Amino acid sequence: MKISEETLEEFSLAYPLENIAPLERILFFDIETTGFTAASAHLYMIGCAYYQAEKWHIIQWLAENYEEEARVLDAFFEFASLYQYLIHFNGNNFDIPFISQKCTQLSLPYTFEHLTGIDLYRRISPYKFFLKLPNCKQKTLEQFLGIEREDAFSGGELIGIYNDYVKSPTEFSERAIFLHNADDLRGMLNVLPMLSYYDLLNTPVKAKKVQANNYIDMHGEQKRELLITISLPFFLPRPISASANNCYFRGEGNEATLKVPIYEEELKYYYSNYKDYYYLPNEDVALHKSVASFVDKEYRVQATAATCYTRKVSSYLPQWDELFSPFFVRDPKSKELFFELTDEMKRNREGFSAYATHILQMIAATY
Repeated sequence: MKISEETLEEFSLAYPLENIAPLERILFFDIETTGFTAASAHLYMIGCAYYQAEKWHIIQWLAENYEEEARVLDAFFEFASLYQYLIHFNGNNFDIPFISQKCTQLSLPYTFEHLTGIDLYRRISPYKFFLKLPNCKQKTLEQFLGIEREDAFSGGELIGIYNDYVKSPTEFSERAIFLHNADDLRGMLNVLPMLSYYDLLNTPVKAKKVQANNYIDMHGEQKRELLITISLPFFLPRPISASANNCYFRGEGNEATLKVPIYEEELKYYYSNYKDYYYLPNEDVALHKSVASFVDKEYRVQATAATCYTRKVSSYLPQWDELFSPFFVRDPKSKELFFELTDEMKRNREGFSAYATHILQMIAATY
């Protein structure tokens, strides 16, 4: 078994990983195999990246032949016993099951039970379409961030190189194997800023500035919109924009902007306890019986679920869950909900922060 150790001089993370866990307790890992199934394929390399003495390091264990799988696993698990968090890329689907099955096959006692796993793929892949990515492979994320590799081989191509290495080791094949795995590990460290998009869509955002804006639409009609400027506690590595339901989002660096249409129209608020109301057909409004009882009987009827409402002309903002009450609708069957943009709401910065989070999550959910 061959071991390679490297210190990543002048390297620093572009993402605050310490917000997830102390850096000294985190271990990144990646494996190389000759196939997808542990029962018929060989594990020939495990590589790890770790933080020590204020620098990042890489350590790799290479099986010089097919019989050294157990030695590689022994070395890896002894090293991993010093750590609490295990970060990987799609390791839940491949690396961890492969190693677990290989340990069973080789009658080795190791498990991942003492390690808390963090799968970068699982955190980022749900937002593939939001980020306009063709797929969520690690190399695709690296290209999205403008990261270049030294390694020229794919994992599939490396299998043939390793098989040749076992038969006749050469400096070229050994270097190619170590380089590919090391680039996968460096790639994981380098794509960590992609977690900023995960944070964006999974943590509350803060509205820094809120203002109404008048504009002329493509039909020449005057419209109003709400502009919400958001301050982000993290840095978006690349600008991102998205839209849904007439709402627009753009984020860049530590700041983002939301544009939401303001609707100036008459909407209805429906009372749920319609049995306590009368409907006044001439007025097209429902009144509580304590008040409507003074109205002549010929001008009132028992309200129903469809007629138990009050109408109001005002300024409204859309919402996709009942974030703010009371909520208004255009008709009882409509799934579109609105809330009134009152003077009180205009002064509610915390409310607008919650609303910005609500709109952003709605946009992301449509992709």
